[in-house]
Amino acid sequence: MANTLSHADLMDSTYRYQRLIYDVTRRYYLLGRDRLVTDLTPPHGGRVLEIGCGTGRNLARIADTYPGCALFGLDISQEMLRSAKAKLGARAELVRADACDFDGTALFGASGFDRVVLSYSLSMIPDWDRALRMAAAQLAPAGELHVLDFGDQSRLPRWFRHLLRAWLGRFHVAPRVDLHDQMQAIAQAHGMQLRFKQLYRDYAQYGVMVRVV
Repeated sequence: MANTLSHADLMDSTYRYQRLIYDVTRRYYLLGRDRLVTDLTPPHGGRVLEIGCGTGRNLARIADTYPGCALFGLDISQEMLRSAKAKLGARAELVRADACDFDGTALFGASGFDRVVLSYSLSMIPDWDRALRMAAAQLAPAGELHVLDFGDQSRLPRWFRHLLRAWLGRFHVAPRVDLHDQMQAIAQAHGMQLRFKQLYRDYAQYGVMVRVV
């Protein structure tokens, strides 16, 4: 519990003021988020959960794109949730929770989600493999887990990669270069299907796990 609390405090400290300019500044390097929203295609009236919802930017886009869906979000940072609640109002149910240890049914009264989203959040979670497994466990039959995050930038200039890593480190962000392997292992263990692609010359990576009916 002490580690969880310290990480929550770290995130609150990091984003207490950053949250005020987060959406404006991150639009330039959190690439692919609108593509994820387009690819999400939840069923009409479906339940969509974003883990690490931050300021609520993605959930607001999902609400506009797929009206009628029930939207849920969780984040470990109370500061980020302040911005999310102001942005979303009654359009989404938001709670403070740890991505590595939560019960979606207990938190939201929803047994299984049609879509679960992790967008540039695993790179900020120390025990990110556990968070990934927890996210997969929330899926309803035929549900999909959409994961978007930084790649290894291997096809980009070395100087750019070094500058980006240094900048991300200031915000306790570390690209998960073995994301594909971890998603594949979870998919194989639970009989799921996996689609995975590198985006923008390996700047980002995007994986979708589908729970087979």
